[in-house]
Amino acid sequence: MIHHTSIIDSNAKISNDVEIGPYCVIGPSVEIGSNTKLHSHISIKGNTKIGKNNEIFPFVSIGTPPQDLKYKGEKNSIIIGDNNKFREYVNINPGTSQGGTITKIGNNNLLMVYCHVAHDCYLGDNIVLANNVQVGGHVTVENNAIVGGSCAIHQFSRIGRLAMVGGMTGVLSDVIPFGLSLGNRNNLVGLNLIGLRRAKISNDNIKILQKFYDEIFSNHNFRSNIDNLNTDLKDNKYVKIIIDFINSDKKRPISLPQNIK
Repeated sequence: MIHHTSIIDSNAKISNDVEIGPYCVIGPSVEIGSNTKLHSHISIKGNTKIGKNNEIFPFVSIGTPPQDLKYKGEKNSIIIGDNNKFREYVNINPGTSQGGTITKIGNNNLLMVYCHVAHDCYLGDNIVLANNVQVGGHVTVENNAIVGGSCAIHQFSRIGRLAMVGGMTGVLSDVIPFGLSLGNRNNLVGLNLIGLRRAKISNDNIKILQKFYDEIFSNHNFRSNIDNLNTDLKDNKYVKIIIDFINSDKKRPISLPQNIK
């Protein structure tokens, strides 16, 4: 059902069962999958592909040009998966040639009111961005992460899987998988124990993760501390996730505990 006040370009590819409310504007290169609902006053432009069962609330803007002075009009895109909810005033920009030209959002995510996702970002699955989270360009947020309200995430930062960032945190350094990070400028304050338990990770594995955390962050030489870990600790599958995260990207520093020696 499409409300008669909405303007849908004839070249847009809209599944038959998509519901589009009043005063929406849909551009010619937009694709929207089945059972997706657009409430009202929504703008979707550019080369934007949206999957199935998404719900988009009033005044969301998707697909306008990147807010990057280096952008020179090159072809770019946004790819959005299934079962996402974008609340009021969410804004999502496509990529640039400096970042692969694609902004990508996975499945089952909740972006609350006033969230901004900038160019060339990658958001995985089952993520919650609380109200007014500002995600800078080239940021990666991995599966099951939770970011508290009014956080600002610096460009090129990474937030690992099942990590949690406390509200009103300025994220200037990478947050390890399963980590808990907060502060005016983010510091690591431990593991996201509540998230680990909700994910049904066993107590034995949580204890191993805690031992790993305590050993590698016993001082600033955390990379050397990783090299010196015993094999049993290194072989744990959850420990490997953190080690791989630390070793895979060095654009931003790793968030460390504030009281580290």
